[in-house]
Amino acid sequence: MPLPIAASLARGPRLHDVYDVLRSAILNGQLRPGEAMSETKTAAQFGVSRTPIRDAFRRLSDDGFLRIVPQVGTYVAPIQLEAVADSQFVRETLECRTIRLAAERMDLAHALVLDRHLAEQERAVAANDTDSFFASDEAMHADLIRIAGRPAVWNLIQDVKAQLDRVRCLSLQSTNWLAMIFEQHRTLIDRTRARDADGAEEAMRAHLRTVFDAIERIAATNSEYFEDDRAQPAR
Repeated sequence: MPLPIAASLARGPRLHDVYDVLRSAILNGQLRPGEAMSETKTAAQFGVSRTPIRDAFRRLSDDGFLRIVPQVGTYVAPIQLEAVADSQFVRETLECRTIRLAAERMDLAHALVLDRHLAEQERAVAANDTDSFFASDEAMHADLIRIAGRPAVWNLIQDVKAQLDRVRCLSLQSTNWLAMIFEQHRTLIDRTRARDADGAEEAMRAHLRTVFDAIERIAATNSEYFEDDRAQPAR
């Protein structure tokens, strides 16, 4: 599968370039769980020696994105459901609190920012542009936290949600799911703009918990994408 080699790599890829491109391809589902990875083939795609590829593979393995099996091979690691559940818990705990603050602090300037996100997402849904939708989704959640007056909270969330994002990206590849998430966003923003703190919190909690439905939907046809070494989380 061709990798989305960034234009900057043309001037000579560095380790963090290789790592970032491979990490992005795993997060967005271009490299699927269980897919075999070859140092030789990847080095040829990047136009580099195997040394930076080997180093990037090692970092990705440390991060839980690759699984290196000595004498067997290297594979894209399955999605760790324990990590998904943990990061969903963190998001729900923090974002349900901050959405209340955002609703209480809402003003016209904030509303215009949120309306722009919805307009971007509506265009992305119409074009079935999952990359643009995901980028706007991320920016919208970050702005909601900023509106709440707690911008550093988004950095905490970013640190723990990589495995969760793998599920989100895979789920958005369904047009129906993409449209459903957009409608959830519309409800969430409408309630926040109306300064309805209780309603906004309720909408945020329901929205964030759709990740469990996404797992069930994806696992129905691709159960091998997941690895579960935990008890099922309370719904």
